[in-house]
Amino acid sequence: MRSRIRHEPFLLVILETNSCVGLTPFYTGLRMVGPALTVQTRAGDNLAIHQALEIAQPGDIIVVDGGGDTSRALVGEIMKAIAESRGVAGFVIDGAIRDVDAFRQSDFPCFARGSIHRGPYKDGPGKFGTPVSIGSTLITPGDIAVGDADGVVAFSPLIATELLSAATERLAQEAVIMELISNGNYDGRYAKA
Repeated sequence: MRSRIRHEPFLLVILETNSCVGLTPFYTGLRMVGPALTVQTRAGDNLAIHQALEIAQPGDIIVVDGGGDTSRALVGEIMKAIAESRGVAGFVIDGAIRDVDAFRQSDFPCFARGSIHRGPYKDGPGKFGTPVSIGSTLITPGDIAVGDADGVVAFSPLIATELLSAATERLAQEAVIMELISNGNYDGRYAKA
């Protein structure tokens, strides 16, 4: 079962606080949400990602610290297919991907620093299940990763209920503002928010 959602508003509240800066969405479709299965690998090497896919649970998001290196792709169409077949909910790659057309024609969430045609090494070293840094954001195993067209954020599951409540409140406030704008009655309150 995939943990992709259409209307959960987590991202609105926490974009400024714990966002993975510099990643681009390489897919079309739904938002992504799920627990982070973290992977740290050396630049251009995807052996640890293959190992993580062997233990991934349905709904996990594979979050890869590739050091931001874009000289070699860490995942491509075949690894996307493996991940999808295992119920993985998406990729967050602080590095490069390849086979961009396969990702862009898919609703499988993938966020990456860039793309390149050059394939990966498979030599290691690497590890998974350890804290990683993605776009200067610390993500620990089990953190909730959320992504949409604007980017990726991550947070501890211990604050998920509080964030959902705050995000829902913010959405309601913004709906009022949008209604005022559409009715020609906007009063400047957004500038004071």
